Amino acid sequence: MDQTWYRRAAVPQENLLCAADDARVSCHRHYRSRPTHGIGRFKYLLPKEAPKKRRDRVQMKAINVGTDHEYGDINIQMTSYDMCLVEHFARHVHRLCNRLSIRVNESYAMPTKTNEVLFLEERGSKMQLDAVLTTHQRVVQIRGVSSTFAPILLEVIQSNQPEGVDLLMKEHTEADFKIRLKTRPELEELLAQMS
Repeated sequence: MDQTWYRRAAVPQENLLCAADDARVSCHRHYRSRPTHGIGRFKYLLPKEAPKKRRDRVQMKAINVGTDHEYGDINIQMTSYDMCLVEHFARHVHRLCNRLSIRVNESYAMPTKTNEVLFLEERGSKMQLDAVLTTHQRVVQIRGVSSTFAPILLEVIQSNQPEGVDLLMKEHTEADFKIRLKTRPELEELLAQMS
């Protein structure tokens, strides 16, 4: 048996990648010096894209009112103190609507609300901070549910509703869209002073 392949090759030390069983592997890449090293590059073939513009304010879409036989835009609102619970339930409702071929316009989270719980000591007039409650809300907006199928959908959703999650199903209005956006009064004041 010829064991000449076990001999160490005279490879410079800076090009060694690893040594295994006295066989050394070179990491020197010869293809970089060849004229074909640019094969596969295509970015220069694509047209130059214009720089992205600043996004304008979010515009409200037209609200679908519905007809006599089907509802328009409906919000399914889920509220809870536990973020994981309400997030999983919103995902379940979204998947359920997809399986039942109900069109989901969008699924989004409302701004988190924080409430402080204070208690009054027995012999004193000072209020003490007891707890801070954060309320998390998720909304799944659906469209085009028939008036005969809507009660069945609501019953299926309520049968799977976990404890600690409040459920509200109502028609989408312009006020619901405005509540969704966080207001920044200090920024609005500065913009009013500039103009």
